[in-house]
Amino acid sequence: MSSTLLIKNGHIIDPANGIDKKADLWIEDGKIIAVGKHSGKADQSIDAAGKIVCPGLIDMHVHLREPGQEWKEDIESGSRAAVAGGVTSMCCMPNTGPHIDHAGIARQIIERASQVGLCSVHPIGAVTKNLDGKELTEMRELARSGCVAFSDDGLPIWHAGVMRKALEYSSSFGYMVIQHAEELTLTEGGCMNEGWISTQLGVTGMPVEGEDSMIARDIMLTRRADARYHVAHISSKRGVQMVRDARAEGLKVTTEAAPHHFALTEEEMLGFNVDAKMSPPLRTEEDRLAVIEGLRDGTIEVIATDHAPHHEDDKRCGLSCAAFGIVGLETMLPVSLDLVRNGVLSLSEMIAKMTSNPARLLQLDSGTLNTGSEADVTIFDPEATWIVDRETLLSKGKNTPWHGKQMTGQVTHTIKAGRIVFENGTIHG
Repeated sequence: MSSTLLIKNGHIIDPANGIDKKADLWIEDGKIIAVGKHSGKADQSIDAAGKIVCPGLIDMHVHLREPGQEWKEDIESGSRAAVAGGVTSMCCMPNTGPHIDHAGIARQIIERASQVGLCSVHPIGAVTKNLDGKELTEMRELARSGCVAFSDDGLPIWHAGVMRKALEYSSSFGYMVIQHAEELTLTEGGCMNEGWISTQLGVTGMPVEGEDSMIARDIMLTRRADARYHVAHISSKRGVQMVRDARAEGLKVTTEAAPHHFALTEEEMLGFNVDAKMSPPLRTEEDRLAVIEGLRDGTIEVIATDHAPHHEDDKRCGLSCAAFGIVGLETMLPVSLDLVRNGVLSLSEMIAKMTSNPARLLQLDSGTLNTGSEADVTIFDPEATWIVDRETLLSKGKNTPWHGKQMTGQVTHTIKAGRIVFENGTIHG
């Protein structure tokens, strides 16, 4: 028996189709059947008056920790956090244990996500076996098993010869390589951006040249290989400019920004704040503004969280020994909405960076409200305010620098394949 869901009175924004208007959205048997008027009768309805209705958000950079580190996060807890943040599709990085460096692990992750049934999970396959930067994985087999891109994220692909081969091999079947851009010989032992604040705190810094030098090297290799290259979580002024110049040259170079890199600076580290420790680190105000400009002019096409949950024991220690990373799935949308409020992006442009743009880069069949497409939909109230409380986050990781801070913008409903999986604070498993 068919079932019809009507989302009425909402402001629909679908950047892929140029839709930005108040209208109804009709869903039948898990598929979009109409945007606007429809003669059918709804079995269920949601009144979205005063709210934004858009394609389900896509986060192309998360760490789910399963298999191997389920005490930090697992696919179920990560999926619950995702749908609470309006995310219906996410891509998980390969630094699990075992790593996503062979097809069996990729298939296991996809199957487990299907069992949970809240959110699509697309594995990103490892570039090198054991993430050691030495020997390429069977990349084509990983692609056939459901991986959507390749990366050693968590670690850089440090060997130039291996990186060149990875770019050439992946380009032969149209996939991209995602790089955690870090020259480890420059950053080893560091725990925050190298500068005046690291000197004040008396801790070893990570110079911005560690990121910039790796991006420069990789762009040269990309030029030779005529390949698709993506810079993960870009954070530096010079790095943004190098990507801008490469794109102007016509190279297939893309990048993403994490909300913390356009919302926060290294000043968050004052007081030895371990919840602001991440890699790449929070940088200067000049770098932050450069990332914002890159988002504004389209150099940076994607907003992605780099969601990196950790157990409390890995964070509640000295700054130098604390783990890198913060959680972000549940705060991505409200933090990004500040870009709209500050006139950097239109609402449609912001949504595109979390829907149609990552879908295009990863060749996913999602990120739009096309008639006939799977009904992945996010509804949010752009004016609702709430206070971040780490203890109520659905992620197992509580490591957020936004604890106790007010957010403006809140997801009210997340719909996956036509089924309401999150509604006003409640998960419908």
